[in-house]
Amino acid sequence: MKPTLSTQFFEYLDHLSFDAVLPQGIGLLNPMEGNEMVRNITRQFYDLYYNDHQNRTLILGINPGRLGGGATGIPFTDTKRLKEKCGLELGDIKTHEPSSVFVYEWIDAMGGATTFYQKYLIHSVCPLGFTKGTVNYNYYDDKILEALALPLIKKHLTSLLGMGFRQEVVFCLGTGKNYQFLSKLNESEKFFGRVVPLEHPRFIMQYKSKSKEAYIDQFIVKLKDFS
Repeated sequence: MKPTLSTQFFEYLDHLSFDAVLPQGIGLLNPMEGNEMVRNITRQFYDLYYNDHQNRTLILGINPGRLGGGATGIPFTDTKRLKEKCGLELGDIKTHEPSSVFVYEWIDAMGGATTFYQKYLIHSVCPLGFTKGTVNYNYYDDKILEALALPLIKKHLTSLLGMGFRQEVVFCLGTGKNYQFLSKLNESEKFFGRVVPLEHPRFIMQYKSKSKEAYIDQFIVKLKDFS
């Protein structure tokens, strides 16, 4: 029998690597590498929500950040949301990520984590993250880095679709460079039938927090319209 999605996805994440030489001053963020506690909590998370063979729709952010997926191994999930919303605790590590606040309010508005994750999986265009000094760095912030990350991104998307995720549509978190990059790549590689942009949670929390509820409503409508 084919392995469950949780087994496939965890094994894939557990063997992710980035072998290219990064530009000077840029660091690699691979939350599971050498961190048994993160590996264990990641496995628990995917076993909790994805221990089946059900097809799901992908929602892709940019790349892991230090305080969300970069700390917990689970995109847009800081330690507070991990405990409060998923019932999982990552030892004594404590992180707060504004994007995670928005994402889990959105998830709650769609029926909660169990209901949401039955239909969707949130991950990233680039599965590994980057830092510059002590701050997050996006794969598209440096053209050299973008070129270096391109083979990894292509392999990532190919691997996801090989696990059975839906190809008809993908939702892209980020209406600017992340959407532009993914749309252009999709034009040439034909990964998905359609790329639908959603505003990035970080942007909403930083610049549009007063309109948070309106964005959540907008996200819900788009997912229902295109899923």
